[in-house]
Amino acid sequence: MGLRFTAARAVSGISTWGLKNVFHRPAANFPGKMALYVDPQLIAHLRGKLDRGSVCVVGTNGKTTVSNLLADVLEASGQRVVCNRTGANLDSGVSTALLHAGKADWGVFECDELWLAKILPQLRANYVVLLNLFRDQLDRCGEIDRIQDSIVKALGSSPETVLVYNADDPLCASIADRAGQLPGREGTRSIAFGVAESMGLAQNTVSDATMCQRCSTMFEYDWRQYGQLGEWRCPNCGFARPALDFAAENVQLGVNGLAFSLAKPGAGDAGREGAFSVSARFSGAYMVYNLAAVSVAASLLGCTNEALQKAIDAFDPQNGRLQTYDLAGRRVLLNLAKNPTGFNQNLKIVAQDQAPKVVAFFINDKEADGRDVSWLWDIDFEELAQAGPLTAYAGGIRGRDMAVRLKYAGIDAQTVDNADDLLHRIAQQPREVSAYIIANYTSLPGCKAALDAAVAAGGEVEPAAGEAPAPRDFGTQGADGAPAGEDAANGQNPVVIAHLFPDLLNLYGDGGNVRVLQQRLAWRGIPVEIRRVNHGDAIDLSGVDLIMMGGSPDREQKLASADIVAMRDQLDAYVQDMGPLLAICGSYQMLGREWLVDGEKVPGLGLVGMTTGRPGTSGDRLVSNIALRSPLADEPVVGYENHAGRTYLDEGVEPFGTVVSNTGLGNNEETKQDGVRYKNVLGTYLHGPLLAKNPQIADWLLARALERNAKRTGQPLVELTPLDDAPEKAANTFMCDKLGAK
Repeated sequence: MGLRFTAARAVSGISTWGLKNVFHRPAANFPGKMALYVDPQLIAHLRGKLDRGSVCVVGTNGKTTVSNLLADVLEASGQRVVCNRTGANLDSGVSTALLHAGKADWGVFECDELWLAKILPQLRANYVVLLNLFRDQLDRCGEIDRIQDSIVKALGSSPETVLVYNADDPLCASIADRAGQLPGREGTRSIAFGVAESMGLAQNTVSDATMCQRCSTMFEYDWRQYGQLGEWRCPNCGFARPALDFAAENVQLGVNGLAFSLAKPGAGDAGREGAFSVSARFSGAYMVYNLAAVSVAASLLGCTNEALQKAIDAFDPQNGRLQTYDLAGRRVLLNLAKNPTGFNQNLKIVAQDQAPKVVAFFINDKEADGRDVSWLWDIDFEELAQAGPLTAYAGGIRGRDMAVRLKYAGIDAQTVDNADDLLHRIAQQPREVSAYIIANYTSLPGCKAALDAAVAAGGEVEPAAGEAPAPRDFGTQGADGAPAGEDAANGQNPVVIAHLFPDLLNLYGDGGNVRVLQQRLAWRGIPVEIRRVNHGDAIDLSGVDLIMMGGSPDREQKLASADIVAMRDQLDAYVQDMGPLLAICGSYQMLGREWLVDGEKVPGLGLVGMTTGRPGTSGDRLVSNIALRSPLADEPVVGYENHAGRTYLDEGVEPFGTVVSNTGLGNNEETKQDGVRYKNVLGTYLHGPLLAKNPQIADWLLARALERNAKRTGQPLVELTPLDDAPEKAANTFMCDKLGAK
């Protein structure tokens, strides 16, 4: 090990002492980070502390819960365990945990998916437990393909490591398939686990894997649990969910808990005789998968069912993940959610409680969270409107964006300054009203600190001044968000909005633009019909008043482009007839003469005079918050750009707007302009979705749609009456101030 290792340990010891005794801060990352500067092979030198070996837990959701609970099971079995329990999951966090530990039997380490390639070559873990893969922090992590490549690379660096993976997730199964073909891993098995049968759950809008990664054919499902998890197969190449080595069977999900048995299906009666029986006082489909992963790993490490159940019964997370507080008799549940799939599963927990309740969401946009909050529009908050009476609050740095999202789900939300402010407002409600606080990554500690302080002070919180808002039953509204029974249409033909290929072009919450357009018509009593045109569907655009197309990853975009190219003549006729069209990102690129598919230039639709190319690789992206000055709006237009393509407009073709923010570039680095305006076509790189914080742009499109509708149907032109856009303008103003946009 030598001098470097000795020096690294000395640096770690000094920094740990300083953090704890001088700065009074936790020493979860910094000591390991400093020690790694001195000895880059520190983890390899420290793994000798682990007599029996180690387990790495990776995946988008559930890493902290699974790693902590597995460590608890091992300790209940009498084993000595090292674990980075705080969730410090980079190489610095793993190093810190090892530096602070003495000799142990096992190490259980939560690992960031992109950092596993740095940790695993040194740690040489016995097992990698792969939980799931969902879109998360696209501005930081990029598309899921990049994460998969990183995990496969990590497994290639440690050929003896056994992969234990969730086979219900085709993205995880793809990693297992690729890893099994790596040189040196031919004799290393992979272990598949999953849920044996459908849990009968209602499905959410967005799935993160709709296509086979082998042949780019749409998956078929016998059933889904949530997201892309389920019994899947590709009808073209035969790639399908592998046979399960461990299966959760007889799953029972209820308001007050869950239960299932874990068996080895291939082992016949003996496999069921040795099955683990699992029950827990917490619920949620995602917890079935978390507990299944823990059970499989516990079985592989030689733990008993008794030790497993003992650890589950005693599990009381103190890290804000599914943590329950008692504030003088009032139940408050705090949980983390940082991507659409995690949020949707949290909402299902809330929806099980049909009694009056308080629900609060805290959203930050710090680097660890991802600067882009477009993903809020991929969450089905509309389900919350059917969850019984509730009072809603929105907080955090991007609380105004959260309030706008809830508004378009039909839910009025008050903004709060911080978690202390929220607790004072919760205290206004009767004690029998429970509260649910859902926070993303960096907003969670502040919420937890406020709750911890309240408990330490006896649990009593002074109610906020003023009258408490009565919980509202938002489910009494119509499906379109208008008050139930209200119909001001008077026989008018509906405005028809075509959402082209939402099953493929669904990235960055772009589908939220359709929701905004729909609601802004419904609130005015104007009937609206949404026609969702999925892959393989046909539509007659002569009967359409407005078209919306979003962005997508390359694989989905390639498939969608074939459908759109087949509609080229229809689209051209629609555009020439002044039909309004909103195209975002990849769909915007497609409008020109030339654009990119899988990084290759291909002919575009040729509807607009422009071309798109790419300098370098797909990693050379323009990624940031952005604000434009556009002739279509009085205030700056704000959004988020994340694109590798560079678009160039022909001479005389008008851009959507000029960049006026201190970040953002738009079409390319040279022009400082974004998007295009041609007839009633609006193309842009702005996600967000674009229309959420820019109501004037939404109404410009709707005005053009109403003009087309009047011409198409022969009915009188309907004028747009003003709406109260205070939440939208507050979110717009906040971002303009942040970006220095005037």
